[in-house]
Amino acid sequence: MGCTPVDFLSWLPGALPKAALTVDADHANCTAILPDGILKMRWSPLPDARIALLTIPRLSVCFEYTGLTDERRYTVQKRFDLGTQRGGG
Repeated sequence: MGCTPVDFLSWLPGALPKAALTVDADHANCTAILPDGILKMRWSPLPDARIALLTIPRLSVCFEYTGLTDERRYTVQKRFDLGTQRGGG
């Protein structure tokens, strides 16, 4: 993802509006309790992307779903992706 950990954490409530979030920023993980399952996320910084003079911070984010159907995982992930996209194109 093209963001800092602070950006990522600030986007979570909007990206997962029906989830109860437990964040452990010191250990770079978050648990989202959904009505029908659990989403665990872990992140780690990657080297910045550079395009000419533009620098874009990057994170590697891992998602682990428990208790959700395939269809529901798709729906939650799609909402998350839309809630964290920035820019256009």
